[in-house]
Amino acid sequence: MNQPTTAAPPASTTWQGPGSPDDESLSFTWQRFLWALVFPVRRHRISMTVSGLFLIMLAMGIGTAAYNTASNILFITLSLLLACLLLSGLMSWFNFMGVCWRFRPLAAWRAGHETLVTVELENRKKWLPTYGLWFDFVVQPKRPAEVVRGGDEPDVRAVLAAFEKDVVRGRLFTRERLEPTGAATVEWAHKPARRGEATVALAAVGSFFPFGFLRKNIGTSLKQPVLIWPAQVEYQWSGAAAAQGGSQGRRTVQAGTGEDLLALRKYSQGDSHRLIHWKASARLGQLMVRQFAAESLDGYALDVSVGAEAWPRPEQFELLCSFAATFAEDLFAAGRLLAVRVGGGGWHETRRMRDLEAFFDELALLQPNRSEAPAGESAAAFRRNVITFSASGARGVTAHVNGVATASA
Repeated sequence: MNQPTTAAPPASTTWQGPGSPDDESLSFTWQRFLWALVFPVRRHRISMTVSGLFLIMLAMGIGTAAYNTASNILFITLSLLLACLLLSGLMSWFNFMGVCWRFRPLAAWRAGHETLVTVELENRKKWLPTYGLWFDFVVQPKRPAEVVRGGDEPDVRAVLAAFEKDVVRGRLFTRERLEPTGAATVEWAHKPARRGEATVALAAVGSFFPFGFLRKNIGTSLKQPVLIWPAQVEYQWSGAAAAQGGSQGRRTVQAGTGEDLLALRKYSQGDSHRLIHWKASARLGQLMVRQFAAESLDGYALDVSVGAEAWPRPEQFELLCSFAATFAEDLFAAGRLLAVRVGGGGWHETRRMRDLEAFFDELALLQPNRSEAPAGESAAAFRRNVITFSASGARGVTAHVNGVATASA
């Protein structure tokens, strides 16, 4: 019934990684190469795996036996093991060389809906492919005000513990190799649990290539903020018995017989000749007719009050945000949402999708502890049918149309 909308994505981030074209300091020179062997680049880490530790222990045992027995075969075996370990480090270094990555711009998320975090990859090497990369993602919600201020109070520690539980970490492995001068995308699925503001970070990119003896990973500073819209909830609508009709229509996004021009479309058999747009028809070389917007006689305006005294329970306030977002989305899809207001501020008309998305952005950051703004333009003077919300019992939320309860969640 309710489909999530999509917000305008933010600007794309720059490329990062050893092959990044935006960082000239990462270009290859023999001096940088030799210096990197002694002092590795910052955030470039190489650690041993379990099989690598076993290989080193085996090499030490064989080396001890070779020294005690003076056996050439054991010395040759030791040299092969050490060469295998050295070759693993060199090949892992070549595997990352020339590779860069960046986030694809992220749109706003919806709580309870699975979304994809997409990373674009490029291999700028001309001859060598890249194998077996993994990506570590971290989704971190915005820190509460109590944590930012700091302190050792028990409530602050409790808030910090709850905040750490909301941090989500995930690892994604690539299944195919990245060809020379090739590009690819990797997608990590994530389902946010609650609304708010969060930061999506690519913590590290790593690989076990080629033999799995060494774990090489590169820490990144790739981050993007994202808004998480309230979740959709089920609610019961008992009809619009309290709604009042009117003679003054309003333009909607649906086609109809109003006075506002909505769009132009091709002429089809049965259309009135009075609707033909002759200038557009002459310019396009085919008959085009005018399509007008419909008029809504029973529209609604949503008034969301966020006073702390009206919403003392945090879970009930979260239900209010989800209920208001779901209700607004359904009314907008039916062409019956006229305007919205939050916290006693000014009214904002919802003529386009971006107007509804701006309302969702405001709901995503809404908090009940802020002081209620003074009432602006009166609801009765602005629109005839005004929907308000109030707490119902210990957990529920009720929607009122002109003071009469008509919906509940």
